[in-house]
Amino acid sequence: MFVDSHCHLSFPELHGRIDELQREMRQARVDRALCICTTLEEFDTVHALAMGHANLWASAGVHPDSEGVREPTVADLVALAALERVVAIGETGLDYYRLAGRSIAQMEWQRERFRVHIRAARQTGLPLVVHTRSAAEDTLRILQEEGAGQVGGVFHCFTETQQVADAALEMGFHISFSGILTFKNAEDLREVARRVPLERCLIETDSPYLAPVPYRGKLNQPAYVAQVAGQLALLKNVSVETIAEITSRNFDRLFRRCLDGSKQHAKQ
Repeated sequence: MFVDSHCHLSFPELHGRIDELQREMRQARVDRALCICTTLEEFDTVHALAMGHANLWASAGVHPDSEGVREPTVADLVALAALERVVAIGETGLDYYRLAGRSIAQMEWQRERFRVHIRAARQTGLPLVVHTRSAAEDTLRILQEEGAGQVGGVFHCFTETQQVADAALEMGFHISFSGILTFKNAEDLREVARRVPLERCLIETDSPYLAPVPYRGKLNQPAYVAQVAGQLALLKNVSVETIAEITSRNFDRLFRRCLDGSKQHAKQ
């Protein structure tokens, strides 16, 4: 019924609990999840999850916050994207929230990494999973300069303004909402969610982080994406079933390899 479009099941908080998490997903009617890669060193673990479970998929990328890790080349990402059950490039983007005493000008390495991911996405035709925090202007500018609209993708865990949402939508991107949508202090974000066309919405957990109400403060997991769907249903004044149907269809359309039988050789 539901699809968690962004989770980190390879992270140590969750990786040892896959069987339990799968049971919780079934009980919450969460049929599928996209496991997001944040470093090249992590990729094999992420990919193994997708190959080992018929309802899990994988991305390939290096998070903008990841430092002291192997720097990806376009060739690296293209090679990983060719593997079975890899359906997206990312998580990629820009994050100026924790500069650690550096100036924005000194974050050129992050901007170049972002460009590498966009070029790999254009070469492979896979959509981008975009992270942006305190960097919306540069994120949008680089996406435009690199022609990212040719492949599209999703602004995940969206927390930006309506202006940023409109610019992303204009480039053909989807907007994904997380448990933040349920937080008491997130009324501005809820207003954005009301205005984003449902046909361009996705839902996610970003687990193990950002557990929604009523689980706030606890470890997040894919099963809790149902709470995000419930909040979005209230904002859109539609049924939860409608949210499930449309966001799942959006997921399949965006990550179209999920519908490609040649990419579904996971162990049953």
